[in-house]
Amino acid sequence: MTKPLSNAFALIPFAIFIFLFIGSGIVTGDFYQMPVLVALFIAILAALAMNRKTDFQTKVSQLTKGGGHPNIILMVIIFLLAGAFAAVASGMGAVESTVNLGLSYLPGGWMIVGLFIIGCFISISMGTSTGTVVALAPIGVGVAEQTDVGLALVMGAIVSGAMFGDNLSVISDTTIAAVRTQGTEMKEKFKANFFIVFPVALLTAVIFAIITADTTASLQEIYPYNLIEILPYIGVLGFAIAGINVIYVLIGGIIFAGVVGFSLGKFSGMEFITLVGDGFTNMQTLAMIAILLGGLVELIRQNGGIEFLLQSVTRKVNSNRGGEFGIAGIVTAVNFSTANNTISIITAGPLAKQLSDEYGIEGRRSASILDIFSSSVQGIIPYGGQMLAVAGVAGISPLAIVPFCFYPMLTILAGILAIVFRYPGFTVNDKRKSWKEAS
Repeated sequence: MTKPLSNAFALIPFAIFIFLFIGSGIVTGDFYQMPVLVALFIAILAALAMNRKTDFQTKVSQLTKGGGHPNIILMVIIFLLAGAFAAVASGMGAVESTVNLGLSYLPGGWMIVGLFIIGCFISISMGTSTGTVVALAPIGVGVAEQTDVGLALVMGAIVSGAMFGDNLSVISDTTIAAVRTQGTEMKEKFKANFFIVFPVALLTAVIFAIITADTTASLQEIYPYNLIEILPYIGVLGFAIAGINVIYVLIGGIIFAGVVGFSLGKFSGMEFITLVGDGFTNMQTLAMIAILLGGLVELIRQNGGIEFLLQSVTRKVNSNRGGEFGIAGIVTAVNFSTANNTISIITAGPLAKQLSDEYGIEGRRSASILDIFSSSVQGIIPYGGQMLAVAGVAGISPLAIVPFCFYPMLTILAGILAIVFRYPGFTVNDKRKSWKEAS
C-alpha cells in the first residue's frame, strides 16, 4: 500500500477556517459573530480549489465520502437523539427539579460545593455543559447576592460542574464524538475517563469547601421539586453505564421522559412532538458541522495534510506514551483555536486514530484523552461559549472567572499525570507489543 504524500500546503483550508472563525472574533470582540458553518464552507471551497491534478468531480466525491462516513452519520443520529432527550426532559421539568432538590438541602457553608455537585449531576445527565451553565448561572447570581461569596467564584464553581459532565456523560456530544472517531465502546471510554476525573471532582469539591468554609448565610426561598421528574436522568445514566447501546438508551430516555411528562400533565401529545422537534433543531447546526468537517478532513487527507500533521507530531514520538501526548497536544491546540470542544474532537479525531493505531494505544484510551483535554481547555478559555454564557448572566468579565475554574485546570494536570504514569493500568494492549516488535 502506497504511503500518502506529506504536504503542509494541504492545511491551508484549515488555516482559513481558523482565521475566519477566530480572527473575526479578535477583530470584532465577538468570537461568535462569524457563523461556524460559513467559515467551514469557505474553507471547503478553498480545499476544492487546490490540487489541480485531481478533477473537480473527484474532489467533490472525496468531500461527500468524508462527510458521509458511517461514523459521521451515526454520530449525527446520536446528536439528534441526545438533543431530543434534553429538550423533552427539560420540558417536563427535570432540570428545574434537579436544581431545586440540591438547593433545598444546601447548608450555608456548603452552597458553593452544592452548586458544583448539582452542576456535575445535571451535566452528566443532560450531556451538555452549555445547558448546565445556562440553567445554573441565574441561581448562582442569587447565591452570591445572599452570601459573602464573590460572584466570580460562584460562576467558577458552576463552570467546573458543567465541564465534569461534558467529558464524562455518555450522551454528551463530545463523548459521542470521541467514541465514534476512535472506534471504541461508550462503556469502555466511560471507565477509562472515570478513574481519571472522579478523583479530580472530589478534590475540586474539597477546594471549594475550604475556600467557602466561613460562609454562614443561607437561602431563604423555598424551591419546589418533584423526585419523579428526575427519574429520566437517573434511568438514562444507569442504563448507559450498564453498557446498553447509546441509541437504545436515548430512545428509551425520550419515551420515559415523555411518559413522565404525560402523567404529570406537563405537556400534550403534540407538545411532546414539538419538544422532540425542537431538540432535533437544536442539534442541526452541530450535525452539519460534523458532516462538513468530515468532508474537509477527507479533502485535506487526500492532499497530504493529515500525513504532514502526523509526521510533525510523531517526529519525536517513539513510544506509546509519546503517542498519547501527541493526541493530547493536537486536540488541545485545535480547541484553543476553535473554542469548541466538539469541533476540536471531530477535527483531531482522525489524526488521533492514526496515532493510536501506529503506537498501540487502545481506543478507549485515545477517546478518553481526546475528551479530557478538549473539555478541560474549553472550561478555561475566556472566549468559550460556556464562559461567555456565565459571564453574560453575571455581568462580569470572563477573565475574572477563569482563576476559579478549578476542575478543568486540575483535570489537565490529571490527564498529564495519567499519561506519565500510565493510569489507569488497563490501557496497554497487544498492539503496542506488536509495534515494539516491528520497530
